[in-house]
Amino acid sequence: MAVDELQAIIQRCQVLEEADFKGEDFNLFQVAGQKCLEDGYAAQLLEVIQNEKNKVIIKNMGWNLISPLVRCIFTYKQEDDKREHCLKILDQLAQLCNPKELFLGLLEQIEQTSGERVCQTVMLLLQPLQTVLLKLQNKKAYSVGLSLAMIMNQLTPLPVPYTKQQIQEDKLGLCQCCNAVVDFAKPFANEVVKNMEKSSEYNDMELKEEILKFCMKSLKYPLLTAQLEQLEGTEVHPFRHFATEIIDILWNIRELIPLVFLHRKGKSPHWENQEFADIEQKNSADSLACLSYLIFVQHFGIDCFPVVFSPSYLLQCNMTHIEVLLKRTEESMLSKGLDLFESCLLRMEDNSLLHQYLEFRDFMNVPQDLVKVMTLCPIEHLRKKSLNILQLFIDKFDAEGKYTLFRCLLKTSNHAGVEGYIIKNIKDQIHLSLTKACDNIWFTGHHLISLLDLVLLLPEGAETDLLQNSDRIMASLNLLRYLIIKDCESDNQTGVWTTLAKIEQNFLKPLHVGLNMSKAHYEAEIKNKKENRREAHRSNTVCSLTVSGEKMPPMTTEMQLQVLHSALFTFDLIESVLARVEELIEVKIKAVMDENS
Repeated sequence: MAVDELQAIIQRCQVLEEADFKGEDFNLFQVAGQKCLEDGYAAQLLEVIQNEKNKVIIKNMGWNLISPLVRCIFTYKQEDDKREHCLKILDQLAQLCNPKELFLGLLEQIEQTSGERVCQTVMLLLQPLQTVLLKLQNKKAYSVGLSLAMIMNQLTPLPVPYTKQQIQEDKLGLCQCCNAVVDFAKPFANEVVKNMEKSSEYNDMELKEEILKFCMKSLKYPLLTAQLEQLEGTEVHPFRHFATEIIDILWNIRELIPLVFLHRKGKSPHWENQEFADIEQKNSADSLACLSYLIFVQHFGIDCFPVVFSPSYLLQCNMTHIEVLLKRTEESMLSKGLDLFESCLLRMEDNSLLHQYLEFRDFMNVPQDLVKVMTLCPIEHLRKKSLNILQLFIDKFDAEGKYTLFRCLLKTSNHAGVEGYIIKNIKDQIHLSLTKACDNIWFTGHHLISLLDLVLLLPEGAETDLLQNSDRIMASLNLLRYLIIKDCESDNQTGVWTTLAKIEQNFLKPLHVGLNMSKAHYEAEIKNKKENRREAHRSNTVCSLTVSGEKMPPMTTEMQLQVLHSALFTFDLIESVLARVEELIEVKIKAVMDENS
């Protein structure tokens, strides 16, 4: 019945001229064709489409069958003959239909798909869409750009497989789809390359810009999120293959070097809305950061680069990208930022990075971002790695650079553990200055005294929370102890003996007072807890504790007592080192007085 209806419409239209087709004819053809597909007469519909006599009809009306055709293809199983017939119909429509009409019909199908069907639909329609685009003469660049943008917009909401198992399973088909999309884009990229080869003054930039936009979007998604390390037991890593193809396209259209070193962003649209402009800028920054990671860490396309750039210049070029990645909280992006930073630093020799680089904003911002990762990131291996990279960064600077960096981090870190770590580094630099034959003015004399003013003090005097600042205080006391032992008052290379009265006033005396107050407070708390222990046991009272907004497991009285005793132990430790420092000062002063008498 459905086939008869279709044949009747076909016979009626065969006698009409192309210009005489009416809206009613289009509707009747679509309804009859859809009914044939739904009733299982795909083979008969294929015969109608392949009939040479119906060529003009199919050219004008065939695109209306795309929507029902796609639905039917997904209805049939892979091995079903009817599915095979539907696929042949799709191929025929791509060959015969009006390119402009079919282009819009295919894009509409891609736009309307969602969820688990996105990758299936895109992969199904890529070949006919490519066929149609290659036929277009007018607005080809615009149509290619629209197609690629539509496809990427549909793929972007899908989660990117990250673990080895997820990549191998490829549940939604994203890995396969991404590589299919880059294959789809290749003929158009090749067309750009051919046109550039024909003329050194290639003026038709529209298609090139669309290909460049696609590559930039691909760098942000999926490559910025993807795990790109080699997977054991996997012959071809789908995202590594995708990355290779994107880098090849950028190289072939002569945009790889400009993007890496000139930060070329292509023709950015002018947005009247500042919010849209900011989004565009952020997307571009993410893409460029990912590109640098691919080249300098994963070494994609590295063979294309001339080996003329100094390690310090490469670091300077990449600091913007490192900053972008370290500000992110996602593991995949943070790890890429750390890897890129580490890779740039490992190319350099220790003490080779000039202090003038710290005049660049990025060189001051990145270590502060690194400190945030060290102290706030919930992923342990990234926290540890960021600490190692901070040390690597410190080691690369010359003496003045280290000095400037230490001052900056002491003022900005706001974390006792980090401050303690920086103070330990200061001690190591002082040791090198005192033991080396060459004189280092930055960690001796008046420069060091200025630095010690930041180190040997309590942030809030005697009121300072000694427990929270214990790492910083212990590092400061150890540094002072080292200075007293290593630097004789007669030599006074470090200047510590000149400023001793100030150190006692700002650091040692307030520390004494703070220790006495803290110990008295905690001892009173312990006494109070012990007195109330029997009552607490009887009522099963527990203490709740909240850390960083998260409620911790309840604390029993015994657990609270453990914490209080641990605090007292910390105070005793600080007190013992403080006593040793004061003893050393007294001994040294007495020895000098004995010599003078």
